[in-house]
Amino acid sequence: MRIYTRGGDKGATSLIYGVRVPKNDARVDAYGTCDEANSMIGVALSHLKKEDIVDGEAFMEMMHRVQTILFHVGAELATPKGKQVKWQVKQSHIEELEKQIDNWDEALPPLQNFILPSGHPASAALHTARTIVRRAERSAVAIQDELNNPLVISYLNRLSDFLFVAARYVNQITGGEEIPLQVDV
Repeated sequence: MRIYTRGGDKGATSLIYGVRVPKNDARVDAYGTCDEANSMIGVALSHLKKEDIVDGEAFMEMMHRVQTILFHVGAELATPKGKQVKWQVKQSHIEELEKQIDNWDEALPPLQNFILPSGHPASAALHTARTIVRRAERSAVAIQDELNNPLVISYLNRLSDFLFVAARYVNQITGGEEIPLQVDV
């Protein structure tokens, strides 16, 4: 399979099922932003070795699962309304994120105030991924009437919460420093 097709050289691309749209179409923005978030999660993970962190294998497996689901979310966003997709976000995927958020949150000190994205490079990258997921969520909301599955928006919303707690958890298990927001500047 060739990587390049030349099909997009004039500013159009294909959605799933071959529907052609401009590359600045809202759907392309939404699934492209998911791809961007997925890549940033990969950057975060590149700073970690499962052997160097507590429950490293389970942590990495969970993060790879999230990356896989996020890839499928992108496919859902690239599917025109009324068309079938092979895979869909389910309520159980959202609940899985919530369960992991709760587990990690129990191990973390309670937040006393806002924190700045900081600490271990993996933590900072997860904070960046969180903000990219928030942008993907905004893009998905912009096309929500065209979505086949409204749970896509719920998943993205919960995923940003998950990444926030994951960033805090990574700082804790790696000794990264959380920097509190200073109120008086």
